[in-house]
Amino acid sequence: MVQKYQSPVRVYKHPFELVMAAYERRFPTCHLIPMFVASDVVNEETSEDGATLKVERRCALDVDAPRLLKRIAGVDYVYFIQKNTLNRKERTLHIESHNETFSNRVIIHETCCYSVHPENEDWTCFEQTASLDIKSFFGFESTVEKIAMKQYASSIKKGKEIIEFYLKELEDEGITEVPRWTPSSLPLPVPRPTSLSTSPTFLPKLAITPSVSIPLPIDSKDSASPDAKQDSSAPQTDSLTDILAGTPEDKLDADYIKRYLGDLTPLQESCLIRLRKWLQETHKGKIPKDEHILRFLRARDFNMDKAREILCQSLTWRKQHQVDYLLETWSSPQVLQDFYTGGWHHHDRDGRPLYILRLGQMDTKGLVRALGEESLLRHVLSINEEGLRRCEENTKVFGRPISCWTCLVDLEGLNMRHLWRPGVKALLRIIEVVEANYPETLGRLLILRAPRVFPVLWTLVSPFIDENTRKKFLIYAGNDYQGPGGLVDYIDKEIIPDFLGGECMCEVPEGGLVPKSMYRTAEELENEDVRLWTETIYQSASVFKGAPHELLIEIIDASSVITWDFDMCKGDVVFNIYHSKRAPQLPRKDPMGTHGITSPGGNNVQLIDKSWTLGQDYSMVESPLTCKEGESVQGSHVTRWPGFYILQWKFHNMPACSATNLPRVDDVLATLQVSSHKCKVMYYTEVLGSEDFRGSMTSLESSHSGFSQLSAATTSSSQSQSSSMISR
Repeated sequence: MVQKYQSPVRVYKHPFELVMAAYERRFPTCHLIPMFVASDVVNEETSEDGATLKVERRCALDVDAPRLLKRIAGVDYVYFIQKNTLNRKERTLHIESHNETFSNRVIIHETCCYSVHPENEDWTCFEQTASLDIKSFFGFESTVEKIAMKQYASSIKKGKEIIEFYLKELEDEGITEVPRWTPSSLPLPVPRPTSLSTSPTFLPKLAITPSVSIPLPIDSKDSASPDAKQDSSAPQTDSLTDILAGTPEDKLDADYIKRYLGDLTPLQESCLIRLRKWLQETHKGKIPKDEHILRFLRARDFNMDKAREILCQSLTWRKQHQVDYLLETWSSPQVLQDFYTGGWHHHDRDGRPLYILRLGQMDTKGLVRALGEESLLRHVLSINEEGLRRCEENTKVFGRPISCWTCLVDLEGLNMRHLWRPGVKALLRIIEVVEANYPETLGRLLILRAPRVFPVLWTLVSPFIDENTRKKFLIYAGNDYQGPGGLVDYIDKEIIPDFLGGECMCEVPEGGLVPKSMYRTAEELENEDVRLWTETIYQSASVFKGAPHELLIEIIDASSVITWDFDMCKGDVVFNIYHSKRAPQLPRKDPMGTHGITSPGGNNVQLIDKSWTLGQDYSMVESPLTCKEGESVQGSHVTRWPGFYILQWKFHNMPACSATNLPRVDDVLATLQVSSHKCKVMYYTEVLGSEDFRGSMTSLESSHSGFSQLSAATTSSSQSQSSSMISR
């Protein structure tokens, strides 16, 4: 595999001629580059007018490689050929280097360029590209590549320092200005080379270091970046031409990177520049900001191919759903403003924006039912978009790179209601979207007042969170956050929220129960203008008198667990679970049972054939459960046999008055209105393996939740284990 390197634009705030005088002092040897043993000038040409000087050198490098590898390669030094073209008239220096040693096994190519700054003629710019291709090396290809990358990176880092060192040396000698070339001026003297000691062939290891060495001899470590191997896939001649022709906006300046993006290694800088350039050349949409590109690189440990893949997927997603305009177009519904217990609150000690989420006080089920997953996801995305904006703002305010934020999650009040499976499922999907499109945006997560139930929730959620992100989590139980090593280590005492014992008023809503009157039906939730998910967690169904709704679940492994969660939006039903060894016929949608009127919205599927006999063709595995309008039911069933299980919601007939045979007024009115014979249910089901079920939130359904006034209604049979919770 070819390794490439592309440097950022490094700027010397000195005239080109003075920088060239400093550069020449690197030869024939340089004590600041220990591996640079010697160099010989093998050819030198000057144009008739003296404007152009071409110098070819043969440079020897002593690579720091294991002795065994050197012995196997049979060399002590590695030789490189460096060709410099100095154009005094155009004020440019082009440097091209390649390895002479092991050139049939290893191909190292580097190009560097010194030129005048496009906006300030008294400043000098430096850029370099390099590539390393190890075709074969006695079976040590991987080792040689690692050595080369390491040494090349270290030498690049010193590049600018070396030039600055010689500039300071010139200043100490009283040389602060070198006249520009004119047609009448004489060419600058070229230092005489010291002869190279004749050594046998040179160390192959250099094949790797050569990348580093390439620049060393030629352009003062700046040109010889050991990372040369990491850039340039094509001949560097064209690259240099492009460099000179490019405008400042096309490139990244090293000082800009340090100021706005942080301290990056040479290889990391190279990855950023190359990926940015690739996007500019191939991506037709909006190019993300440099700090956002850098986040994707960090998320994949600067593996450019992997980072490019996930970044392109994210850019497609952003374009498809117009996420770039989310902050301008998204307006939080009133229910979110009243019941979503999260908000921005100043910043932490590092200057990162601080987001506070009082998860323990949030009615997660109510928000999902009132808003749907789509609106909730859009709200979370708007929070992330606002976080990106605040990071940019804080970078300017604090004068240092700030690319992520801190999140403080207060879990006081967390209990069984938060382990509602559809809610957790929605949470996991939101995490999946955020992880894919906002990597490396979370700098630190402070989890406070974690209750006993938290380990269960953490077990469910943590597998969906990137390992690097999990390392940023700090968890405090009880009041541990108030002691040493707690909250005050990360947040200034003056801005600790009042509900955590601080003195700062926090405007985050206190939450509470979302009124059921605000709940929306599946049809309403499916009519969202913008779909960020392709399906919704809930399905809706209509139940008519004489036409139950039935759901088929095929079980392959015995002891699997069928879980369900449904809400009675309208009417009363009887919930049953049946088992059959026979596969029912293809589902048939019954219009309105005996009424022959098409169901206006909502599914109605019947699976149990009317010719089937209960007890012979299928059997009831649970006692019937009557569910009233407005109730929420959660439960699970541990299957005993494989086969086909049918979940049935059946219209509940009102019992006649026991004191008389006369029908009640309600019953008479019901017979006059077809609509009264229709029930509406929203449901969600999932099948789990028994090993996955144990310890999950659905195995805790027997617990009582005061928040939702859950009352347990548990039934069981000799054939299976089942339990359900009803929330009224």
